[in-house]
Amino acid sequence: MDQDKPVALAAITGAHGVAGDVRLKLLGEGFEGLKPHKSFNGGELTVAHMRNDGKGGAIAHFAGISNRNAAEALRGTVLTVPRSALPPLEDGEYYHADLVGLTAVSDAGDPLGTVVAVENFGAGDVIEIERPAEDGKPGRRFMVPMNADAVPEWDAQRLVVASDFVT
Repeated sequence: MDQDKPVALAAITGAHGVAGDVRLKLLGEGFEGLKPHKSFNGGELTVAHMRNDGKGGAIAHFAGISNRNAAEALRGTVLTVPRSALPPLEDGEYYHADLVGLTAVSDAGDPLGTVVAVENFGAGDVIEIERPAEDGKPGRRFMVPMNADAVPEWDAQRLVVASDFVT
């Protein structure tokens, strides 16, 4: 896996107040997963202070952002850190960013496509796989639960999907 690959942890949803603070939508493990990071987007944004908003998001102030207009100009900015800045994983754990882009194959070795997204609708992670394009038409997509029955193995090069889950 690419240790320099940027991993999205939050997105700026708008200004908060008039002093340059911004509201953050958290994309990862919540505030506790975001709090250790002080620099984002390759050093472009440095946290001066940050706090949990008590509603599943956060309020942050970045160095050099001194008013509401400057904060509002950041709306839509995704805050990233390099993959190497994230804590190490235990066996069986993964970061969504490590799965996106993997080649997917069936447990019989047949190529299926590429992992294009990892979603969580509340009952666990679901991976979305896009089949290759055919006859000038975009590849069809299908979803598979990210559990041991559906995905018996994966590594940094490929993800194996049990044939019973291939559509």
